[in-house]
Amino acid sequence: MTLPYRDINVHVAAESYTFTSPSSPNAPALVIDRPTGDIRLSETASISSKRVARVSSIAGILGLIQLRLDKYAIVITKAQPVGRLKGHMVYKVISTDFLPMRERQIRDPDEDQFLFLLKSYIMTGPMYFSYSIDLTNSFQRQASIDNSTPLWMRADDRFFWNRFVQTDLIDFRKMGSRSQQGPQPAADPFILPLIWGTMEIRPTKFKGTPLTIVLITRKSRYRAGTRYFTRGIDEEGHAANYNETEQVVVLNDAGGGLGGYAGSTDMQSGKFGASDGREMQIMSYVQTRGSVPVYWSEINALKYTPKLQVRGIETAFSAAKKHFDEQIRIYGDNYLVNLVNQKGREKRVKEAYEQMVKMLLSSKTETTSKDLLTEEKFHVIEPNTTKQEFDRLHYVYFDFHHETKGLQMHRAMMLVDRLHDALIAQQYFRGVDMPANGGLETRNFQTSVSMLARWTLDRIFVDLGLLQRGETFATADSAFEFLFRNLWADNADTVSKAYAGTGAMKTDLTRLGKRTKQGTLQDGNIAVTRYYLNNFRDGPRQDAYDLFLGAYEPSAANIGSSLIFADRRPILIQSIPYILAFSIFFIFLGLFSKRLPDSTVLPMRLFILFWMIVAGWCLNFIIQNGMLFVNWPKLNPRPWAIEGYQETIGKIKKGKVVGSFVAGHERGLSTARYLNAEEGKKRIE
Repeated sequence: MTLPYRDINVHVAAESYTFTSPSSPNAPALVIDRPTGDIRLSETASISSKRVARVSSIAGILGLIQLRLDKYAIVITKAQPVGRLKGHMVYKVISTDFLPMRERQIRDPDEDQFLFLLKSYIMTGPMYFSYSIDLTNSFQRQASIDNSTPLWMRADDRFFWNRFVQTDLIDFRKMGSRSQQGPQPAADPFILPLIWGTMEIRPTKFKGTPLTIVLITRKSRYRAGTRYFTRGIDEEGHAANYNETEQVVVLNDAGGGLGGYAGSTDMQSGKFGASDGREMQIMSYVQTRGSVPVYWSEINALKYTPKLQVRGIETAFSAAKKHFDEQIRIYGDNYLVNLVNQKGREKRVKEAYEQMVKMLLSSKTETTSKDLLTEEKFHVIEPNTTKQEFDRLHYVYFDFHHETKGLQMHRAMMLVDRLHDALIAQQYFRGVDMPANGGLETRNFQTSVSMLARWTLDRIFVDLGLLQRGETFATADSAFEFLFRNLWADNADTVSKAYAGTGAMKTDLTRLGKRTKQGTLQDGNIAVTRYYLNNFRDGPRQDAYDLFLGAYEPSAANIGSSLIFADRRPILIQSIPYILAFSIFFIFLGLFSKRLPDSTVLPMRLFILFWMIVAGWCLNFIIQNGMLFVNWPKLNPRPWAIEGYQETIGKIKKGKVVGSFVAGHERGLSTARYLNAEEGKKRIE
């Protein structure tokens, strides 16, 4: 089994970067030539120390990325241990560094902005890795994978977060280079897969029984983005902001915490690393979430509630088919639990989802149950038969927001009752660690996915004999209940920050089981912060995702000599927010300035009135033409942003006040850039 190097030294010289492992002195070194960026392997004995400017110790190579002018090696300079998973240490990326192939003598604004995007929005994100255990695959998938292959080859392509920036290394490993042709297996230890998401490892006790509870959320590298700029599904069937969350319970794991790998050396019995010679058992439950798999979007225009747009359902059928093909192949039966509002703006998304499920099912039964409180409590679409592939889809709608209104969170248990039989049949994964046999020995499989981890954890504890049938861990162990709540609340915050820019709302309910004044105030702060971020800051954040994940490649973009990040709006449009700010400043200046005793009041009142009129006009202009003031993504502009911009500019040009000025100073948008901006034309590695 080839595992990544735990210790790497990078030798920096004018003509190359050379990576060696002190713990493997006889292994070939990885050399990246400067300034070409070509990769090769070299015998460590041939490294000359005379030409080396400095030697640094790094935790791993995150990847290589080609920007507009130069290629950079991204290295992990600091990693923090977060705990042991089945005896294997897991690390979080703390700091990184970009090693340029060229020493730039001049500054390029676009190159600097590319680096700023990556360093500000990606490198600070929650990235985790391990040198010895596969974090990209669930334990159930790990049990059926050949553990003798290199770690990166076992990785789930969806959750191999740095897969795109590892392309150069992987291509070299597979095919070699002009000077070293053919596969290069000696490059395997330099390829380190990472995940983006949540990694919580908590050694604890439940009713006196030691165990480790683990929560892992893996964010897909496909169609990742921000709250309003990435919605729905793409042509390849990738749902926006797709996540897989795995809840794991490990019993008899003496390697838990931050200690060493301890325990029996009896590897043949499968008790290696286990406590007191007992089997190390792993029980996990997986659920997935993602955007509704149809073509839809939410269009920012500085309104608190963006406009919602749903394209024809038929046009998304092929993409949805690809999506559920993969879901069924990987997870089996899918219980599609939809919790959006059934009224208002979200109603169109709900109906679109239901229409898509109806189109996919060959034969279906549709039922709606109501009660005195709501028009619709459950809307269920299920297959009549199980002969066709897509008859493994089971749609369940539950109006969560309405049913739990007034803090009646106990009513959410109605969903558990509705899915009780499905949860029984669904099962969970159960395996026993067998190092002698190469990994996990499966005792039980999870056969489908849904969204109900708490109920499954109760079931696991009942099956282990830690709970009586009908008993719940919430009532049996309050300390464990508190830990469980905070694990899931922290996970919600991490997932929310990845696409919305802030933590999740109503986490006081998750953490404490009740609403608090502090939680209400926090939600108000989150709402205001989200409004600001989603309208004025998410454009660069979306650009950072697209850049790191390969949805936009600077070296392949045909944009001429114009600056990519230049503001191409007319000067007047750009100046209006500044005029508004100056107007407010002058209003306050007039209101609070001290006047001489013999001065007249009228001129000051006219001064204040004038600037109030200017401020009112500016504010009204911004509100009425909000599309022009949203900070849109610039690398892969959204089609609706282009359409909205052109429509709004056209309307302004016809205006009597500023129309002629705008028409005479229209700088426009880069047509050449937009010709290649359609989301379906993104390169996905």
